[in-house]
Amino acid sequence: MTLSAVATRYAKALADVTTAAAGLRPDLRPEDALSQLRAFESALAASRELQNALTTPAVPGSRKRAVVGRIADLLKLSPIARNFLFVLIDHRRIALLGAILHAFDLIVDERLGFARAEVSSPRELTETQRGAINAQLERITGKRIRMRYAVDPALIGGVVARIGSTVYDGSVRGQLQTLGRRLATER
Repeated sequence: MTLSAVATRYAKALADVTTAAAGLRPDLRPEDALSQLRAFESALAASRELQNALTTPAVPGSRKRAVVGRIADLLKLSPIARNFLFVLIDHRRIALLGAILHAFDLIVDERLGFARAEVSSPRELTETQRGAINAQLERITGKRIRMRYAVDPALIGGVVARIGSTVYDGSVRGQLQTLGRRLATER
């Protein structure tokens, strides 16, 4: 099994637990678990010694759990986040935390009916333009859209939106290429 498959399995399990908990207790939402675990990930990334202590097999699991428990107390993590970190420690998967959180974020978005779109334009878009693009993509996909914007000076005008593997090319460059192909086939 590849590391991404392992990360996805853990992410799905975390999504199952957090969505079930959110149904029972509205104060325990998947977004909260994600932000809490991202805070732990930041603390982990900030300390090389902590990374070494939690990933080396030379440190006993009980010591690792004690360290994670102490950090969880300082960060005021929920019991779900704390227990998830303990599971990762017990199964020697703490090094995959970043990949797990990335997969978890995608899985939760999918379960909540969101699609992610990456929109490129030649210059920064106004709020009105962003709203219009968002509405159009929601109409096309039938899902709510989480947008991420980028400026691509190589575009002459228009926008290019990517949702998953689907690209919606509304750029001037894309329209010119389409016109060129159409003219080439009509000869």
